[in-house]
Amino acid sequence: MSKLRFRVVEKAFQTKPLEVTAPSERPSEYFAKYVFNREKMFKYLPTPVYSKLVDAMDNGVALDRDIADKVAEGMKRWAMELGATHYTHWFQPLTEGTAEKHDAFVEHDGKGGMMEEFSGKLLVQQEPDASSFPNGGIRNTFEARGYSAWDPSSPVFVVDDTLCIPTVFIAYTGESLDYKTPLLKALRAVNKTAVDVCHYFNPDVKKVVAYLGWEQEYFLVDEGLYAARPDLLLTGRTLMGHEASKNQQLEDHYFGAIPTRVAAFMKDLEIQALELGIPVKTRHNEVAPNQFELAPIFEECNLAVDHNMLIMSLMRKVARTHGFRVLLHEKPFKGVNGSGKHNNWSLGTDTGILLMAPGKTAEENLRFITFVVNTLMAVYRHNGLLKASIMSATNAHRLGANEAPPAIISSFLGRQLSKVLDHMEDSSTDELISLGGKHGMKLDIPQIPELLIDNTDRNRTSPFAFTGNRFEFRAVGSEANCASAMIALNTAVAEQLIEFKKDVDELIEKGEPKVSAIIQVIRKYIKLCKPIRFDGNGYSDEWKEEAARRGLDCETSCPIIFDRYLAPESIKMFEETGVMTQKELEARNEVKWETYTKKIQIEARVLGDLVMNHIVPIATEYQTKLLDNVYKMKGLFPAEEAEHLSSENLAIIRKISEHTIYIKEHVDAMVEARKVANKIADEREKAIAYHDNISPMLEQIRYHIDKLELIVDDQMWTLPKYRELLFIR
Repeated sequence: MSKLRFRVVEKAFQTKPLEVTAPSERPSEYFAKYVFNREKMFKYLPTPVYSKLVDAMDNGVALDRDIADKVAEGMKRWAMELGATHYTHWFQPLTEGTAEKHDAFVEHDGKGGMMEEFSGKLLVQQEPDASSFPNGGIRNTFEARGYSAWDPSSPVFVVDDTLCIPTVFIAYTGESLDYKTPLLKALRAVNKTAVDVCHYFNPDVKKVVAYLGWEQEYFLVDEGLYAARPDLLLTGRTLMGHEASKNQQLEDHYFGAIPTRVAAFMKDLEIQALELGIPVKTRHNEVAPNQFELAPIFEECNLAVDHNMLIMSLMRKVARTHGFRVLLHEKPFKGVNGSGKHNNWSLGTDTGILLMAPGKTAEENLRFITFVVNTLMAVYRHNGLLKASIMSATNAHRLGANEAPPAIISSFLGRQLSKVLDHMEDSSTDELISLGGKHGMKLDIPQIPELLIDNTDRNRTSPFAFTGNRFEFRAVGSEANCASAMIALNTAVAEQLIEFKKDVDELIEKGEPKVSAIIQVIRKYIKLCKPIRFDGNGYSDEWKEEAARRGLDCETSCPIIFDRYLAPESIKMFEETGVMTQKELEARNEVKWETYTKKIQIEARVLGDLVMNHIVPIATEYQTKLLDNVYKMKGLFPAEEAEHLSSENLAIIRKISEHTIYIKEHVDAMVEARKVANKIADEREKAIAYHDNISPMLEQIRYHIDKLELIVDDQMWTLPKYRELLFIR
């Protein structure tokens, strides 16, 4: 195995960048080449069918089966012209990945032959086995039926020879078993409530859209080095490995020149992403060695989520073509930055207004402040739930260090916006409103520059920061489905806007002028949500104490954080907005607890195997060589001189014994702790047992393995080291 390490290192050094040939057309010409977008719809569908499909996409109008048949025929014709031979319903089960089952465009023709066929029925609905996916007990093996149903709001696309149809996934009994179903409901809820609030300012608004721009961080590792690390192969992260002498301390990787082999990968990835309609825009080196980032232009939230799931799949595929493996785990390497997926979220109207952007008049700025403050209220009221929405066994390793936000949700606004809110809080409603003659009502709201984005600093430790015309939810993990965070955030904002409209309307009914009523409610909310605002160092112990005093959720245990989904206020919020039922929430938590347990369980098994098959045998073999040297010294030199010359080797022999004894004893103890935990029937209690008793052992054992790595002869060490994993490109 040690020979394998050096072989793959040598091969990695010799690997040359692949030549990537760019299309002859401009990106704008091959953009969405493999997407059945409106341009293709108009070309391949009869005009009445096209109009009804667009109405369904924009307004949620149901399509009848006759229309679906015509849409399916047009889709099939377009896809087959691109070489497609199969179709699949492409959905997002509770696995954090995507699922698909490919069927060919063939049916019997009744004459002993075959014919290409794709009907509206096959487009609209299929029946995957719901019990084979995580379902939290909603479906059993003997009642397995589930349905996948077409989502017309997300365009179909072709990958290789398969037509992919974005779909929702629900149980036979109607409960959602995926991320898309509750996301669509959350987006519908925030649309309705935001439109109602917009009517205070702009009566012509008919629709509000939630936008999302994600920033995908990732690591690239040479495929040979990856294959020689069983822990990376099976868990996505290194369970052992001493820090390299040089890691990110020189700050020379961030925004540095992109290595040529990586640049070829990025070029190939971007071309394929653009052909699939993913508007990728930014690429750069991240802070840690071999860490990079990819980001698109923002899109409508549902489509952005689909595109992020698609790009992660595409990254894995393209990376292998270039001799890499892409690591999406939030913390694949200890001691350097982990990877996140910042979610830039905002709201916009069908009339072109960005609701999170300041305006040019005091009235426009009141609208801006209304939506910002209501967002802060939503985050304050449900800060524990928002933390639960981004929490996982993998993201828990990342939060709280190396530029990742802490596991306490707070919001950074920047000096300028904070001054505006403080001014509103400290002034009376009468002071804020004065009659302005022929100009009507004048609002004493400090002018907010149009380029507010340039007047806000950045706080890298803030989990939910205002960044000019949007909020950046920075706590989301790189491996996660963005939908989880977006479901919680959009639902919380929808609920808060309902409350805001109720409070304002009550004052108006009592005779208060509209603007005065809005300002009164906003001033009250600014005071109420002040605990969520924090512009300081989120890593400090002082902030942890301060956050607890403010009543913010400071829980750090991943399984217990999941409880926030089942808090009475969370259940009430999801049910009253029509996003999820209590039964669905309970089922999802069962999945979350079970997934957490399995992740830690797999890591413990892998670590145990590596200890017994690699670490201890190597350390013992090296120790034997040292012992042999000591005995030979005694044969060559007088006893006193031999003892002096062998003293250093004897000290190393003793250290190896101490480390290996500790490692073996604690691996055995970890196995016993797993046996005890595995007997616990309740998934929540089992997950807590794994968190409290088994997860800490992984780090304790790792410490001693990493010490052995520094002691044992480098030529004997079988596993690629951090200096090789992080610096060979």
